[in-house]
Amino acid sequence: MDAASYWVTASLLFLTALLTALAGSAAVRSIRARSALELPWIGGLGFAAAAMAIESVVYVGDTAPGLLQTYVFLSAAIVGVLSLGAVHVLHRPRVERVYTAYTLAGCVLTGVLSFLLPPAPGMVVQGTISGDPSLPLVILSSLVTFPATAVLLTASALALRRSRSPQTLLLIAGALILGAGGTLYIAAFPAALYYTEFVGIVLLFFGLVSLPRPSASPARSGVPRPSP
Repeated sequence: MDAASYWVTASLLFLTALLTALAGSAAVRSIRARSALELPWIGGLGFAAAAMAIESVVYVGDTAPGLLQTYVFLSAAIVGVLSLGAVHVLHRPRVERVYTAYTLAGCVLTGVLSFLLPPAPGMVVQGTISGDPSLPLVILSSLVTFPATAVLLTASALALRRSRSPQTLLLIAGALILGAGGTLYIAAFPAALYYTEFVGIVLLFFGLVSLPRPSASPARSGVPRPSP
């Protein structure tokens, strides 16, 4: 490996560690607050950390089919899981229940299909994961990523109307950008996933570390809370 390859590998490993630390910090915070509202964000960060770890392993030369199949599933599921955290902003419990069931079912089916179908030929080019998934997988994963992106956009618009807290804006922007990477990957723009992951991770990092404690009142924190 040349100097550039070492730098890329180190960067991917660093971002993997950062995402893992963020997910762990959010999990501890959720446990202490005895709140399940952050679980989708924790899950999305965990999925993103796993995807980044696979990128690191593949970049150094391991292209096992199982790794590539897992990556295809994660690239679609990240945006779906993150949207489950944003759907709370709609303040529509019935819509939230239906959408949650739909998204979880779509993610499960996408995962099953990802492992039933072999990876696309030429999926890895010079250490970078590329190549188009099979058509059935593209269609099924799109049924998850496109509605999820719409939910993220809608929730962002509503959050902007109700609160212009910097923490809220950073968190939403990070989720949108990170989620858009999965959508672009499924739409055959794999390189975009790497760039959007980096930007989304940075925004999520600053949004999460500066977010007020859960015990703070909604009016002070600026974080949208679901109605009872």
